[in-house]
Amino acid sequence: MGIFQNNQKTLIFFIVYCSSMISKSNGRMNGREEGIANFVFGDSLVDAGNNNYIMSLSKANYAPNGVDFGMPTGRYTNGRTIVDIIGQQLGLGGYTPPYLAPTTRGGIILKGVNYASGGGGILNQTGNIFGGRLNMDAQLDNFANTREELINRIGEEGTRRLVNKALFSVTMGSNDFINNYLTPVISRLEQEMITPEAFVNAMISRYRLQLTRLYNIGARKIVVVNVGPIGCIPYERDLNPSAGNDCVGFPNQLAQSFNLQLKSLIKELSTSLPESLFVYADVYRIVSHILLNYRSYVQVLRMQIQHVVQRVVVLGV
Repeated sequence: MGIFQNNQKTLIFFIVYCSSMISKSNGRMNGREEGIANFVFGDSLVDAGNNNYIMSLSKANYAPNGVDFGMPTGRYTNGRTIVDIIGQQLGLGGYTPPYLAPTTRGGIILKGVNYASGGGGILNQTGNIFGGRLNMDAQLDNFANTREELINRIGEEGTRRLVNKALFSVTMGSNDFINNYLTPVISRLEQEMITPEAFVNAMISRYRLQLTRLYNIGARKIVVVNVGPIGCIPYERDLNPSAGNDCVGFPNQLAQSFNLQLKSLIKELSTSLPESLFVYADVYRIVSHILLNYRSYVQVLRMQIQHVVQRVVVLGV
């Protein structure tokens, strides 16, 4: 499910991702010089077309999706996703291709692969209402398959170097609330049996295992995006008309509870996993600030983007 308009997603994620990675890596990740690959995990916010190749009710292969491309591409937006734009800004070449596309084979995987799937989540039961979707565990399985393909192509040591210095981004969690714990009617029994605290704890526990597995497969530079203010999306507001012109409180409380634990988890993993660089992307805070200051924030974003771009140019990224 989309949390905000594509132009807002692009600006927010680009600022958070680039400034965090550049400042923490001290310019060591030079995409053009070192041939950095880009591996993407997530849901519909970053799906580049994987759901085109599975039986699913969660699809974006119809208009007006893709109008900027002249045709639908499987992206849940008018044009490029966040990661498409980030990859281009960092000089990583063309768009990172979807894993399930028949053409995502051979040398193309040396530049990275997109495993994201609309409707996917951290928990395996998330998105059941859509039928087919690739949850995080399935996306990790697919990345493990890609790693084997890389080994067959460039050898064990070459693969280790490529994966160790690659950029990884994980955008997960929104669907675990929207299309699981908060699903109208269907989730009523679950909410009665499982407290919000227990549900969030289950998400964090599973996420810890998944991010650790990603590290164990070779990832070292990983951006983890938190859950945005899902109580502010039109879908949740339509389901809860009593909120009036305000955002719906309960979904946002769930997101904040998850984000608080996620931030601690990222610190924990950064400390316990040697040579890892985890970045916590606080989308919730930034989007909330935009919603509260929408009249003035456009100019602020323009200035921030100019600042980030200048730093990218200086560092040669």
